[in-house]
Amino acid sequence: MDFLLSGISSVTIPQLIMYAVGIILIYLAIEKGYEPSLLLPMGFGAILVNLPLSGVLNQTLSGIGETQGIIQWLFNVGIEASEALPILLFIGIGAMIDFGPLLSNPIMLLFGAAAQFGIFFTLSVATLLGFDLADAASIGIIGAADGPTSILVSQIMNSKYIGAIAVAAYSYMALVPLVQPVAIKLVTTRKERLIRMPYNPVSVSKRIKIIFPIMVTVIAGFVAPMSVALVGFLMFGNLLRECGVLNSLSETAQDSLANLITLLLGITISFSMKADAFVTWQTLLIMGLGLVAFIFDTIGGVVFAKIINLFRKNKINPMIGAAGISAFPMSARVVQKLAIKEDPTNHILMHAIGANVSGQIASVVAGGIIISLVSRLL
Repeated sequence: MDFLLSGISSVTIPQLIMYAVGIILIYLAIEKGYEPSLLLPMGFGAILVNLPLSGVLNQTLSGIGETQGIIQWLFNVGIEASEALPILLFIGIGAMIDFGPLLSNPIMLLFGAAAQFGIFFTLSVATLLGFDLADAASIGIIGAADGPTSILVSQIMNSKYIGAIAVAAYSYMALVPLVQPVAIKLVTTRKERLIRMPYNPVSVSKRIKIIFPIMVTVIAGFVAPMSVALVGFLMFGNLLRECGVLNSLSETAQDSLANLITLLLGITISFSMKADAFVTWQTLLIMGLGLVAFIFDTIGGVVFAKIINLFRKNKINPMIGAAGISAFPMSARVVQKLAIKEDPTNHILMHAIGANVSGQIASVVAGGIIISLVSRLL
């Protein structure tokens, strides 16, 4: 009984706060349906790693020596030592993506690039607020709304705030339907949101769909070598999808592999959510900066579309630019929903999907560029 009471009495206020954080994440996953495959394991993991003398972490016990905790082991092997978990997840993501809408309208590639503006803007702001360059770069990548990329960049940059960054990245991925409409309406008029874009897709051959992932990987390797792991595994997954001779592997990557890695990644990243590292004023600041990055990524894509319209006869609905973030396919659906709200007959979903898959590529390339630039400056 004394042993049980000693465990309860050793709980600290920051640990109690982390229990509350874990419960909130679980609530958002179950009741609100916000990224349940990630927020639920992260929330439960946050509780596990903050229990006194938790068995999921390495412990040194008298008479026994050091014991190895499963979550700490997974973190050390799957994220810290090799970044394997977030990288492997990209095989499944690549296998899910159809680049056809993008290849039939290549101008959408530009929106993926433009919608990374918030990353570099927030990196600058975070630096001015006193974060060192590596941490500022890790915080900025939250704007891509791409959890695996955020985890990978913050780990490679050896950021002290990987837990807060991961929670912010996945939280804003989940909040795309709430945040993006506000940001879009902030910089567009109703007349602009009513612009119609007929969809006349160009037929894309199987050969082009096979060449595309190979070509993107090679170009990324020359332009941003540090992005090869991310881009390469994303494109390898897409090649499995498009080659036509590995259907069972493609289906496994989309289903079993993606689900397993997502499950392990969610609970493993909770290792970085220990109270002593997570319950700080910097965490709140990072959440705020992550929101700034996400909003400015959205605005960057929309404003870029408006600039292009100055030189085009056939206008682009500027909301398409907002789909240039990496949150696929949620962002494309948000854009379509806004278009339908303004005009029930205005269907721009396929254009938005083209920009959205472009954003998936652009976010991982941006992550590689940031890693390369920061590593040279440090």
